[in-house]
Amino acid sequence: MVWCSGWKLASAVSNAGGLGLLGSGSMYPELLREHIQKCRNATDKPFGVNVPLIYPHADEIIRVIEQERVPIVFTSAGNPAVYTERLKNKNIKVVHVVSSVKFALKAEQTGVDAVVAEGFEAGGHNGKEETTTMVLLPSICEKVKIPVIAAGGIGSGKAIAAAFALGAQAVQVGSLFAVSLESSAHENFKNAVIRSGEGDTILTLKQITPVRMLKNKFYESIAAAEARAATVEELKNILGKGRSRKGIFEGDTDEGELEIGQVAMSIQEIKPAAQIVHELWSEYLDTVKKICTQH
Repeated sequence: MVWCSGWKLASAVSNAGGLGLLGSGSMYPELLREHIQKCRNATDKPFGVNVPLIYPHADEIIRVIEQERVPIVFTSAGNPAVYTERLKNKNIKVVHVVSSVKFALKAEQTGVDAVVAEGFEAGGHNGKEETTTMVLLPSICEKVKIPVIAAGGIGSGKAIAAAFALGAQAVQVGSLFAVSLESSAHENFKNAVIRSGEGDTILTLKQITPVRMLKNKFYESIAAAEARAATVEELKNILGKGRSRKGIFEGDTDEGELEIGQVAMSIQEIKPAAQIVHELWSEYLDTVKKICTQH
């Protein structure tokens, strides 16, 4: 949710009954502090912060979170052992995002309160294993004792019902909110997602860090480089810096990195976050009722 989830989106989700998360991966520490304070002024409900641990300013980000007394942190893309004990000593709940059973067990050993089982349908940075949510989720639920949150491909109330049937105790939704009214993403990015169809996202850059994005001119340059067996260094040079900012925040849909999940194919319009939350929950309840009636 880099470049998408600032205080407007996080507070809107929390006010609607979800748990809004600030995406710190696209924020410097003091900007995050500003968003935390604005989010607190905009909602009296709990909210959290997602912290990609590969972020060069992660330690400063964690310090801001502690100082601002954020109640919950979702860590990703790194080793949760680095900050989990420190955060829990501050009475902060810690959830870590994983893409395999192996890393779920390791995260549990570090003392995290829950894990997010994220299948490779998800947008943005992803696991190299390419395990789908429907396979990954029950496998992790069978192995760990802590709560499991399902992510990747969760774009409807029916998908929520399926996740709960497979053992999840909650779901994490990204792509729908990335294209919401309150998302700080550029309108060009949102419209590119709405125009996308089946097969228009792809998991690429596996030699560096796997990422799911929309196919565009930038992706074609990556694909051409990979086809000629480009080295990791060559791929890094093509990637350069600021590609996700260029695509998601600045709206360059040709040369930017347009991170979004496979759910993109089913997103038809830009909606307020509260409407998304209510529609998801309403469809979930209808789905459960229909299943119970049929059986």
